[in-house]
Amino acid sequence: MTCMELRVENLTVSRGGLPLLQGVRFCVASGQALILRGPNGIGKTTLLRTVAGLQPAVSGDVSVDLDEVCYAAHLDGLKTTLSVEENLRFWADVFGTDDVETALERLNLNELRTRHAGTLSSGQKRRLGLARLLVTGRMIWILDEPTVSLDAASVALFADVVRAHLARGGIALLTTHIELGLEDAQVLELNPFEAKGGANDSADEAFL
Repeated sequence: MTCMELRVENLTVSRGGLPLLQGVRFCVASGQALILRGPNGIGKTTLLRTVAGLQPAVSGDVSVDLDEVCYAAHLDGLKTTLSVEENLRFWADVFGTDDVETALERLNLNELRTRHAGTLSSGQKRRLGLARLLVTGRMIWILDEPTVSLDAASVALFADVVRAHLARGGIALLTTHIELGLEDAQVLELNPFEAKGGANDSADEAFL
């Protein structure tokens, strides 16, 4: 089992020059999940993007191997003219892996493998977007509301995928407003870290 750690110390993050959260601290080790909770606009997306190395922190430290990080946000970022399988093979080639068949199976996409991504329903597109996590080969998943557009059965399917990821030593840092049933997941409420005069957050970033 791969051993690693994601550690945040005294982190302050901002959007548009206005601080949103300050003094945030947590540690997530191999095999663990941490769920961030807080009201809309508190800065969850900004925090995740900062931890993922997509924007600089105002202050504080993030200790993480960015070569092991995979970040997925609200947009699915699919190539609509490619089939489901072709989308996954594209990303597998980018990351130098060969886990396409596993991804198709685990997210219940086998019957859709030849369909163009642009013809899928919102929930099917979301499952395809999440299936790409499995072809990255990366051990640290940073996920912003990953279950958007998913029905109850697909949420349960995705929760199983996360459990399997944790069982092999992976890390999951995520925001979600629903119960995923990750029994051993830690929960961090962000309200105590809200900066005075914080601005509304935004969650329109694509999968990276």
